[in-house]
Amino acid sequence: MRRLLAPALTAGLAVSLAGSLLGLAGCGGDDSFPPSSRGSDPATASPQPTEPATTLSPSPRRPPRVLGTVARGLEVPWGIGFLPDGSALVTERDSGRVLHVADGTVTPVGRIDETVANGESGLLGLAVSPTYAQDRRVFVYASTDDDNRVLRFTFDGTRIGSPAPVLTGIPRGFIHDGGRLAFGPDGYLYVSTGETGRPELAQRASSPAGKILRITQDGKPAPGNPDPGSPVWSLGHRNVQGLAFDDAGRLWASEFGQNTWDELNLIQKGVNYGWPQVEGKGTADGFRNPQVVWHTDEASPSGLAWTDGHLWLASLRGERLWRVDANGARATAPKDFFVGEHGRMRTVVVAPDGNLWVTTSNRDGRGTPKPGDDRILLVSPGS
Repeated sequence: MRRLLAPALTAGLAVSLAGSLLGLAGCGGDDSFPPSSRGSDPATASPQPTEPATTLSPSPRRPPRVLGTVARGLEVPWGIGFLPDGSALVTERDSGRVLHVADGTVTPVGRIDETVANGESGLLGLAVSPTYAQDRRVFVYASTDDDNRVLRFTFDGTRIGSPAPVLTGIPRGFIHDGGRLAFGPDGYLYVSTGETGRPELAQRASSPAGKILRITQDGKPAPGNPDPGSPVWSLGHRNVQGLAFDDAGRLWASEFGQNTWDELNLIQKGVNYGWPQVEGKGTADGFRNPQVVWHTDEASPSGLAWTDGHLWLASLRGERLWRVDANGARATAPKDFFVGEHGRMRTVVVAPDGNLWVTTSNRDGRGTPKPGDDRILLVSPGS
């Protein structure tokens, strides 16, 4: 049991696969092995040079600020899900543990024993059932010796139950394992996957790798999917680690680029987002361009959250938190905060009180841990 530094807060696809695939490009991971292979442009979100920059004049607003520390001494916290009582469950990527954060303490409540963690794999995303009050179900995304999979367990407030596999056979790799889970307003579970360093899988309709999947709580393809027999909702993704729904039910996703452009995409049914034919914005037919792109050294985006007209994006290599204005189906005006102050930022979620919980990821083998890392920071989103 660990004491908190601050009191706990209440808290067949309708897509035409274009052309022949490119040869395998460099295998940069979520923030690239080695880091020197990434871009080195100025630390400001930028359109590609072929497109003119747009000058925006947003209304003055209060910036976000760190209010305190929710928890410290964690081992690569990855997934966070809030329960109806305002407490939260948190996964640790490398240890395979599930933690309960409540009433000023962090308590281990179980471990996913089949978890095998190396590189970017391990115990990743977590999502709480929208009907948790009735079924007490919780879902996690875990890497095993053989695959990545979605597991389901119940939580009685003290311990997690035995996990049961819901969806298995998602390719796993040392890099690009995806792993984010989110329930949509339609009640179905959305699952982000990576292409495991094999770019061709992102365009292979029969593979769940390099996709966003949409499934029922029993792991079946959700009604209304592009191909009724497939869990695939969208394709052409390199490595999506952030999913967030806005107030209108639109799905947004953050995606790691390779050497030049990271992406924020508006996700729509059956759409192909271009990897590996396109990184960032392009002109190739049949692919959807991202809404916002970043140079890879200023982002390497993982978690994504939505609140009050803004998308919040946690950046690993960029070591910052991005705020993006979202007006309907258009995202603009990215602005960064806390640059280099807390190290690598992995996950951002909206707590029940409207503040943000932001995890650091300095113990993931690519950061420089400080005493007390890793942490969950409590951040006011400002206005």
